[in-house]
Amino acid sequence: MTDPTRIWTAALIVIGDEILSGRTQDKNVAQVATWLNVQGIRLREVRVVADDQHAIVEAVNILRTRNDYLFTTGGIGPTHDDITVDAIAAALGVEVVIHDEARAILTDYYATRGGLTDARLRMARVPGGASLIENRMSGAPGIRHGNIFIMAGVPHITAGMLDRLTGTLEGGSPLLSATIGCWVAESEIADLLGATERAHEGCQIGSYPFFREGRTGANFVVRSTQQSSLDACLTDLTAALEQGGWPVTSGGI
Repeated sequence: MTDPTRIWTAALIVIGDEILSGRTQDKNVAQVATWLNVQGIRLREVRVVADDQHAIVEAVNILRTRNDYLFTTGGIGPTHDDITVDAIAAALGVEVVIHDEARAILTDYYATRGGLTDARLRMARVPGGASLIENRMSGAPGIRHGNIFIMAGVPHITAGMLDRLTGTLEGGSPLLSATIGCWVAESEIADLLGATERAHEGCQIGSYPFFREGRTGANFVVRSTQQSSLDACLTDLTAALEQGGWPVTSGGI
């Protein structure tokens, strides 16, 4: 029987010098996190790693062992600096091989696009023992090896790969959330927030201060996997804030 309190976790490694240099702004963290939550899986940590095999191997071996799932984005294209497959194979201690199904997919895709060159064939390389994640956008498939999911860096291609994985990963209950806000300095209500969270097991309260219109305020996000617990915590937090003289705005400010 599945434990209803079991929390399934994932990590994400964003791979690419272009992300670290600032030339490219990563958009995959938000979409992967959102998709995972719907699957009932919590994104616990994200690392941005350069196109460096040692760095990728180190990150893969740490994160794949302390999470249920590990996702990577970037570095699986046709050029010499796309080394993600090689690095993950090294981390797993397996050889890099040409996947026959991937070769067939790429042969068909490039039949009217100049043919399957040696560079394009690189996108059929996988760590030995891997299976494929379908890519309807650009032919080159993603890769799954055990609990590791190797995906493209281009956000719309990543989105398509995530869509193909929907409903295939075991997870728990999705994390629900609700937001309220009020004009108050975070430091004034720190004890109130802590006491409210402790009084509601299974709930977390995130506090996000801001400064607008010459005033200090904060939005509070209550999270739980149970709607009833979420509602009870939100009700008590709202009452406590308003009792303290801070009118609450539902949905945040």
